[in-house]
Formats: sequence, structure tokens, C-alpha cells
Amino acid sequence: MLQEARYYHPQPNQKVRCALCPHNCLISDGKEGICRVRENRAGKLYALTYGRVVSAAIDPIEKKPLYHFYPGAPTLSLGSVGCNLHCQHCQNWQISQCSMGRGDGMLRQLSPAEAVAQTRAAGAEILVFTYNEPSLWAEYILDCAELALPAGLKLVMVTSGMINPEPLQDLLKVVAAYRVDIKGFSGEFYKNLTGFDVLDQVLENTRTAFRQGAHVEVVTNLIPGWNDDEQQLSGLATWIRDELSPAVPWHVTRYIPCHRLTAPMTPVDRLELAEQIGRETGLQHIYIGNVPGHAAQDTHCSGCGALLIERAGYFLKQNRLTGGCCPDCGEQLPVYRDAQT
Repeated sequence: MLQEARYYHPQPNQKVRCALCPHNCLISDGKEGICRVRENRAGKLYALTYGRVVSAAIDPIEKKPLYHFYPGAPTLSLGSVGCNLHCQHCQNWQISQCSMGRGDGMLRQLSPAEAVAQTRAAGAEILVFTYNEPSLWAEYILDCAELALPAGLKLVMVTSGMINPEPLQDLLKVVAAYRVDIKGFSGEFYKNLTGFDVLDQVLENTRTAFRQGAHVEVVTNLIPGWNDDEQQLSGLATWIRDELSPAVPWHVTRYIPCHRLTAPMTPVDRLELAEQIGRETGLQHIYIGNVPGHAAQDTHCSGCGALLIERAGYFLKQNRLTGGCCPDCGEQLPVYRDAQT
């Protein structure tokens, strides 16, 4: 069923101004916005991917990655097509950079009621909107929330942070966790990588999500020669410490060549430099991702340094937290609910 969008303003000559994200696309009749999945039809804007799913998978929460939110818990993760950024290194470019017309054959319908039912049938408590930019699904997320929250489910967005204040406010009323990519700490870098200088908006949205009580974790994919210089790393670590909290997890992940970007894979020592800079800045929980077996995938107590959550890839080997506290020193950690290993 075709779903009219919530966030737009009619304009003269049957044009519309989309108000979902900072692009604020002015869209003529019969045309789509930059995201390729919101279309003007006779002066009304439609969300073409509402309830249209390209992937529905049972994933551990650590795969998002979220390490301090229901550790070890299974999730139902949903994704569709389209994106409002054009990242050169996108790992999911086959769906994120796909228009609705080209992607229609990959999609199947999944109503909000069916999404909630599948989550519960899988024994999961968490419904995650991921794989492509979930803000393009704002209407669908809100409708899912009407059924999911009374059923005791938690909603999670895995996002680039590209959204306008009004829809963000609506989503933060129902989303428990906001896992955001802050891709670097330079507007010029953002423009070169994604096609758009949107760093300030991403930072503001992340700050808003944290201050309004969402659980926030930050991911930065380090690309050699692009965003791994000490100035950007120090700037971002300082921003997380000062504008969010020293306790907010920062995941620095290994870039692997993909899509249009052919820079060499990130050396492990550059990831370890980011970890060192983060710790020297005062961040308490820094994780290194996409390096199987690296010690910096485990959670340690910020008080005494004891090993609390040991991971093997996306799975837990042990979880020693008791009531969110370190059993050795009693330090409270910002971890949502202890989970069984």
C-alpha cells in the first residue's frame, strides 16, 4: 500500500519540499529526492519503501555494533533500499544506493504487525532498523512503535545521523538506542566521502539523542589517509567526552575496500592509535572492530580495569556484570541490562 510521507510541505506548481533530512529536497511532480525513495506524485510526497523490506535477519546486538545495550541479546534487524548520503566506501551499497525502481524486485512487504510478530517469534526483545539509512523509514518506525512498545520490545536505529529536528524528535520518543556513525571530524572529509558536508548536523543530532535519554554509541570507520589523522581523532574523542559523556562507547572500526573506494585496508596500528588517543582524552570504553580476536573488543571496568564482558566476534564468552556493576569493585557501568552468556 502506498504511504503518504509525514514530513513535507506542498509548494507551487505541484512541487513539494521534503522536510525529512537536511537536504530539504525540492521535488517536482514525478520525481524523487536525493534518497531515491521519496517521490512526488501529483503534489503529494510518498514514502515508497514503507513496509518494504530487503532484509530481515536475526542478529546479535553486537553486530550493530552495540556493546552496552542488552549485551548478548538477539534482535530482528530490518533494512530496505535508499540512502541520503553517497558514501564511497559503503558496505551495503547494493541496497543503500539503489532506487526504488531498481530495487523493487528485492523487496517484500512486512507490515508493522508482522515485524513485531516476527521479533517475538524469534525470542527477541529488540527490533533494529539498519542496513540502509533508517530515517528514510521514519513513518514505518513510528507505526511499528505503536505495536512494539506495548509488547515490551525495544527499538534501535543504526543511523548516519542525517535527519531534521522534527522527525528526530518524533523518533526519539520511541527509540531506545541511537547507534550513530560519526564518519570523521572534518566537514571537508564528509563532503569528499559522502558527497555532502553534513558534519555539524550529525553532531547536533547525536547530542540531541544523548541529551534526550537515548542510549548512544558512536562508530567511526577509519580510512587510511582520509580520517585517521591525529587531529580528527583527537577532535572527535574530545567532542564525545565533552558533548556526550566519557562513558559513551566509541567503536573505531577497520575499513575494508568496498564500492568505489580502493584505499588500502586500515593497518591495525592506526586503529590502536585511535584507541590510545581516546583513552588519553578520557574516554572509558573504546572498541576496535573488524579485527577478529583483537583484545579491544572486550569490556573492562572503568574503575578497576577488570574484564567484565568477553567477546568472540559477535558473541559473548562471558558476562560478569551483576546488576550493571563490576563484581570486583562495585563500579556502575553504563550497560543496559545484563544478559546471559
